[in-house]
Amino acid sequence: GPVRLCHQLRREGVTPMPSESSIYRALRRSGPIEEKAKRKKLPTYKRWERGRPMELWQMDVVGGVLLEDGTEGKILTGIDDHSRFMVCAGIMTRATGRQVCGHFAAALERYGAPEEMLTDNGKVFTNRFGLTPTEVLFDRICRDNGINHLLTAPFSPTTTGKIERFHRTLRHEFLTARVFSSLEIAQRELDGWINDYNTQRPHQSLKMATPSDRFYQRRDKVPTPPLDLKALEERAGDDWVSRLISVNGIISISNQVFSC
Repeated sequence: GPVRLCHQLRREGVTPMPSESSIYRALRRSGPIEEKAKRKKLPTYKRWERGRPMELWQMDVVGGVLLEDGTEGKILTGIDDHSRFMVCAGIMTRATGRQVCGHFAAALERYGAPEEMLTDNGKVFTNRFGLTPTEVLFDRICRDNGINHLLTAPFSPTTTGKIERFHRTLRHEFLTARVFSSLEIAQRELDGWINDYNTQRPHQSLKMATPSDRFYQRRDKVPTPPLDLKALEERAGDDWVSRLISVNGIISISNQVFSC
């Protein structure tokens, strides 16, 4: 948009500097942007932001990765609430609990564990409100690593507004009208786009700083405890036995019945 272009021209030392309104009119005349009706802000809507990096991550799953074989991949996205830094953007064939948690664990290994995690009530994230509440793998990883897992209220997408806003940018700039030959190529191109988003793109909400600037400049220089990702270990082989648990919590192993 005009604000970003004006900021970029100023950084490059262009003279004389055009005004934002001049850039906007030029964009309107050439066609890249169209006049849109402004959405009315709800009086109850309030912006909020955590005070420093790693206090809170927001995570969600978004679709739209089209492949040449006709399948559609999903992306697990994660954003640091304070800095808008993307900590996760992992593509998967299906949004299953193990695939989602694999990308989640990779983000934890790269950046460390946040204090809190905010997600919606999707089944890959939690089953606290199911008919028979159980701890899913995502909840288990959060518990094992001291992460307080927060959930949004039903039908309240603005609670995770930062990740939803990122999804809009992702669809518009990266996914729209694109078909990838393979999941690996799609991931490689997405990684490059995310790197540019984190390190090169100034954000108006950050006073034209980049997410990387804000994420790394204000991170606390304190040692972090080692991660506990044992929950992701494959439970197979002679040391493991799989059994179904009945709805009333009864399980049978070697002709012995146990109540869970």
